[in-house]
Parts: sequence; structure tokens; C-alpha cells
Amino acid sequence: MNIHGKVWKFGDHVSTDDIIAARYLNTTDEQELASHCMETISPSFATSVRRGDIVAAGENFGCGSSREHAPVALKAAGVSAVIAKSFARIFLRNAINIGLPLIECPSAGEIVESDELDISLDDGIIKNITRNTEYRFPSYPEFLTRIIATGGLMQWVQKKHIASVSYPETASDRKSSRKG
Repeated sequence: MNIHGKVWKFGDHVSTDDIIAARYLNTTDEQELASHCMETISPSFATSVRRGDIVAAGENFGCGSSREHAPVALKAAGVSAVIAKSFARIFLRNAINIGLPLIECPSAGEIVESDELDISLDDGIIKNITRNTEYRFPSYPEFLTRIIATGGLMQWVQKKHIASVSYPETASDRKSSRKG
């Protein structure tokens, strides 16, 4: 799975409250959440971010409460991936569950605002097109890549379930197979 986009840069300890303020947690409307994404730390983010853009940050991205609204707001705003030195574990699980790729990369600090990146989740490589540099990260296991590519855990389970369902043969099926 490959991702290409322009970088939005943030620092260390970006909390879930920074990503989507608590006053917006009374909605699950993804577009409403997207319209307020990052507004407490970057007021122009929601109106300026473009589909496919990438967030890069420092340590402990997604710290704070375990609200699923935070990765939902990022994904709905158009963010295609988040790269950080480290993530809060519950944020990492919530992001994977909705199909938002997170990349833990110690070199994330070298990436700057507006850099253009190509990311290969399969190969574990970030190519910084702007700076002509390359960073490596542990590639995703195949099953996580499939969950992300399907759009999240629920979509993956539904797809897997539908593919595995076998329907019992009915009497009319048996009759029609004898005629042909």
C-alpha cells in the first residue's frame, strides 16, 4: 500500500483534545469532526488540509483520552497517514481500527512542514521527495495492511465474513440443477 502527500508538521505530545476538542464530542458526524480537526493548535488546518495530506509529529502523538473521535477527525479531514516518533497506544489501536495508517519512525523529526512524501507501508520506506532523503520504519504485518486497505477493522470483518458465508442449498436449487 502506497501513500503520497504533503506534510503538516506538529510537535511532541499532541493530545486527542488537540486533535478534536472535547466540546465536539457530542457528534459522531465525521464531516463535522473534520471541520474542527486540530483547531486548537492550528486554526487553519481544517480548511487548508487536502485529501492525501500527511501529518508528521514528534513523540507521544495522540496522548490523552481514548476517544475514537480523534483519528476519525483526522481521516475525515483527508489525512492519509500520521508519522510520529511515538504514539499513545490506545490512539494507535483506534487509528488502525478505522483504517488510518500510523507510522512510528524515529526520523520523523527530520520531516518538515510542506515536505512531499511517498510512503510504502509494505516496504517500510518513507521517501522525502522534497529533501531527497529516505527513512525506514518497521513495515506493517500483512493482516494490518489488509485491515487498513479495507477501511478499518469493521469493514475487514464484514468483507471476510461475507466471503466465508456459504448458503445451504434449497430444494429449488436441487430441482434446477437436475434440469440443466
